Amino acid sequence: MALVRSDPFRDVDRLFQQLWSAQQNGSKPMAMPMDAYRKDDSFLLQLDLPGVDPESVDLTVEDNVLTVSAQRQAPPPSEGVESVIAERPFGSFSRQVVLGKTLDTEHIQANYESGVLTIVIPVAEKAKPRKIEVTKGNGQKTSIETTAQ
Repeated sequence: MALVRSDPFRDVDRLFQQLWSAQQNGSKPMAMPMDAYRKDDSFLLQLDLPGVDPESVDLTVEDNVLTVSAQRQAPPPSEGVESVIAERPFGSFSRQVVLGKTLDTEHIQANYESGVLTIVIPVAEKAKPRKIEVTKGNGQKTSIETTAQ
């Protein structure tokens, strides 16, 4: 398994922080919904960030934890305009994903298009299946396929 699907303590901590922030700021918790896929020798993460300026998106990896953060600015106030409904959150968004040690964090790529941030994380070469030659007692060679764990 290359992605750690869930850390219940981290998930509870994130929920608590979102709820606490909402109470302090009088706003709703800010969500960054994510889907994760395995495609060939890579993992793809897709995060919804509609209305976010790509310049504000920041990705960092530290100790196999990928942190995605972004900012959505509130529209400037317009004279004579009265807000009737304001449900779209503005401010800072952040999400952390624990990556398995079999992923190549040195070659992560990211693309932002139509409000979706797509992150491609390749599987490390050392984690890919490979053939190992085995020499029989009589000097003949054969190969065995292995996978790294």
